[in-house]
Amino acid sequence: MEIIVRGKNIKVTDAIENYIKEKLKRIEKYIGNSETVKATSVINVKGHNQKVEITIPLKSFIIRAEETQDDLYAAIDIAIDKLERQIRKNKAKLQSKKVKDLVSKEIIIDEIEDVENNIEEKIVKRKTIEVKPMSEEEAILQMELLGHQFYIFKDSETLKPTVVYKRKEGNYGVIETE
Repeated sequence: MEIIVRGKNIKVTDAIENYIKEKLKRIEKYIGNSETVKATSVINVKGHNQKVEITIPLKSFIIRAEETQDDLYAAIDIAIDKLERQIRKNKAKLQSKKVKDLVSKEIIIDEIEDVENNIEEKIVKRKTIEVKPMSEEEAILQMELLGHQFYIFKDSETLKPTVVYKRKEGNYGVIETE
């Protein structure tokens, strides 16, 4: 697996880069044809907070984790643990017939340990909404008025379904459809 380590507001030392590469070897065993995969790690420092974002794009899906801690090495450890937990937690879903053909060459199912007390996730609520044309600003206002973390609307300029969502740091993000 090719591992790219970038830093924002920090110079990435050889020690940091080697630490991330060593830790990502735990994830590499789950990925088939890992030599064709590019993992990207971004380290961002804001004050005392050390943020680590690790993204592994595969052909059919993306594995991603981010963590913020006072200690950079602790943040790296927790982010790697999150990635591994995501793969283990979703083992049953990865084995399902619908997804198996897509991931058979990307994820090595036999390497994934079973998670104890695996709770089967179910859709517990289904809701139908009317998607109205509006601007991003109107959608943000509507989301805030509802107290939700995201809001689906039809962009008044493109008339395409769009999602606005609240990010962890308090800013907003927009997901547009093609």
